[in-house]
Parts: sequence; C-alpha cells; structure tokens
Amino acid sequence: METPKLAQKPTTITFIGAGNMARSLIVGLLQDQANVSLRVADPDQRQLDAIRQHWPTVFTSTDNSEAMQGADVVVLAVKPQVMGDVVKTLAEQAQRGRPLIISVAAGIREQALNAWLGGNMPIVRCMPNTPALVQAGATGLYANPQVSELQRSTAESILRAVGITLWFADEGKLDAVTAVSGSGPAYFFLVMEAMQAAAEQLGIRAEDAHLLVVQTAFGAAKLALESQDPPAELRRKVTSKGGTTEAALHVLNDGELTVLFGKALQAAEKRSCELAAANS
Repeated sequence: METPKLAQKPTTITFIGAGNMARSLIVGLLQDQANVSLRVADPDQRQLDAIRQHWPTVFTSTDNSEAMQGADVVVLAVKPQVMGDVVKTLAEQAQRGRPLIISVAAGIREQALNAWLGGNMPIVRCMPNTPALVQAGATGLYANPQVSELQRSTAESILRAVGITLWFADEGKLDAVTAVSGSGPAYFFLVMEAMQAAAEQLGIRAEDAHLLVVQTAFGAAKLALESQDPPAELRRKVTSKGGTTEAALHVLNDGELTVLFGKALQAAEKRSCELAAANS
C-alpha cells in the first residue's frame, strides 16, 4: 500500500503595507489558489478592515512584528519615502527569522535595504507596474547573492500571480525597466487620451470615442502578444500604400515620434537613477 504524501506546508507571506500593490498580489495569489498563508500589516485600521471584508482568510494586524512572526516571505509594499524608517524597525526580527525580503518600492536599492535590515539578508527587488491591479502587469526582478534558488522561484511565483516576470542579473537594469514598463502605462494612457480628443474633433461622441480608442489599444496589444511578428511587421501589414494608415503615420513620423519616445524613456531612466542615489 502506498504511503500517503503529506500536504506541503503553506508558504507564509507577510505584506508590510496594505496599499494597491499588496491588494493586487493578494487577489492574484488567491485566484491562483496558491498554497499560501497571507498576512497584512498596516497602521491604517480602515485599510485592514477593507481587506478582511473582501478576503476574510487573510490575517491582518497594525503590528508589523506580529504579522512577521514565522513568515517565509516579507513583501515590503510601503511608499519609498518611508521605507527606511519602516525597514529599520524590522531588522532585528528579520535577522532572527531570515525570511525572503521582496521589495516592490521604486528607487530603493538592494544595498540600502540590506543595510537597514542589518546585512546579509536574501532580498529580491521588483519593479511592477499598475496593470498588476488587474492581473496584467509586467515586473522586472533582481535577486541578490543571498537568495536561494527556492526563494527565487517563490518570488517569481508571487509576482507572476499579477502578470509576467523578467529576471535581470544587473540591478541597474531596473532603472530601465522603470522607464519602459514601470512608467509605461502612462505613455499609453497619454496616447489614448490624445486619440480620443482627436476623435471627438472629428465629430464622434465622447463615450463612443473612448470605447473605440480603448478597445483598439486592447486589441493591438493582444495581437502583438499573440502574434509571432514583431510590432514593426504588424505595423507594415496594416499600412496599405497610399491608404489612410499611411497618411496618419506620415504625420507621426514627421513629428519624430520615435525620437520623442527615446528622449522620454531616457529622462525616466535618469530620474529613476537619481531617486535611487538619493535613497542610498
């Protein structure tokens, strides 16, 4: 007779901070039916009450130490400007328990986090983006040398609950990730905003213009994700010689749209570097 296998012990994940990113990860993990035990700590009791109302199985506390007790993973999901103060209070407990630390804060280097935590801690830095709120995010990840293969896999599983993940061996590349996907949704929102305004100028009602623009953006993104062709080829396929699309693209190219995007992403990367330096 075969010996029954023991159920794998759930991974205990503690979120420090109950904001939008923590909530999106909670939703993704619960929808994935991941074998996890979830805890959330936040000083705002109203935030915690909202979480318990929606997800009663999630443990909540206003005490970080209580929520961290016995945690396998601690997700730092607080604002960058208060990260240092918050993390320093966790150092003693983190050194005792040695959990995997995952930071989703922009502009806070691994070196600073490790120093605040007392050193030699396994840390994964993540750069997610706001579409994670609807489980359609894109996240860049960096692991320091103290992170084991199992912890690396755990971090990836957590972030994949809200979208795709990409690992980077060089932490500095997260500044470029910030410029591309971290800030990227705003670029597309700006394009949609401009297209809707132009559609309204052509006489289309605002609500109809909004629906046409947003669905077109969604369809184009879905086609780009599912097609074997790169975006340049997809653009060529929809651009008939002498047609309407070609006429529009001529105007955009005359305005040096590609050059503008290059400058925009360079500015975002530079600012990300500056913020990281200021928080070091």
